[in-house]
Amino acid sequence: MAIKTIIIDDERLARNELKKLLQNHPEIEVIEEAANVDDGIEKIEQFNPELIFLDIQMPGKTGFDLLAEVEKAPRVIFTTAYDEYAIKAFEVNAFDYLMKPIEPKRLGDAIHKLQEEIAKEKAGLNGFGRGPLTEHDQVFVKDGERCWFVKLGEIRLFESVGNYAKVFFSTNKPLILKSLNSLEERLDDRMFFRANRKHIINLRWIEKIEPYFNGGLLVELKGGEKIEVSRRQTVKFKEMMSL
Repeated sequence: MAIKTIIIDDERLARNELKKLLQNHPEIEVIEEAANVDDGIEKIEQFNPELIFLDIQMPGKTGFDLLAEVEKAPRVIFTTAYDEYAIKAFEVNAFDYLMKPIEPKRLGDAIHKLQEEIAKEKAGLNGFGRGPLTEHDQVFVKDGERCWFVKLGEIRLFESVGNYAKVFFSTNKPLILKSLNSLEERLDDRMFFRANRKHIINLRWIEKIEPYFNGGLLVELKGGEKIEVSRRQTVKFKEMMSL
C-alpha cells in the first residue's frame, strides 16, 4: 500500500520538482501539500499522513517549529538547501535528510530505508492511525535549541511542572508544553500509568516495587527515579500488575 505523504515547502517550484521526482516512486502517494507551517499543521491533523517531506527554513516559522506543534509527529524527511542544519536535523533524529537540489538516487535511498522501517514496524505493531499513541509512535520534543524524535517506548516518565511536562528519556529531561492530563488522555493506559498527581510512569521501565507509607507503593524505574504510587492509585496498579 502506498505511503500517504504531504510535502511542506514555501517554494512552489521546489514542491513541483519533488512531486516530479516522486512520480518514479509509486510507493509514495502525495495526498496534499502546504506552503507554510500553519497550513502544514492543519493538513497533518486533517489527513494524518505517514510521511512528510519538510523544508526547514520557511518564512515565519521553521520546520522544527512545525514538529514541536503537531500532536503526533509523522516520519519526516527534511529537504533543505542549508547544510548547516544537517547536524541539527540528525539531533532531532529525523528519518532522513535531503539536500536541495534533490538527487534522484539519494531520494531513492531514503524511500528504500523508509519502506524497510515500516515493514519492520508492521511486523511488530501497527503504529499509525488515531487512537492511543503506541510505543512505536514518535513524539517530537523541542527544548530551546535542541530537538529530538523519541519513540514513546523509550520514555520512562512524565513529570508535571505547572502547564508543562518534563519528559525523561535516556539522560535527557526536556520540558514540553503539554499538561499531564492531556498526555494521559492520549497515552496507551496498558503501558503508561498515572502514579500520582504529578507523575505518569512507563510500566515497562519499572525496576523495583516496595510498600510505602499509608498503603501506597514506591516504584523505582530503571533510570533510577523513585516515584510514589498514591494510595488511591495503588489498588488499580496492583490489579494491572497482578500483584
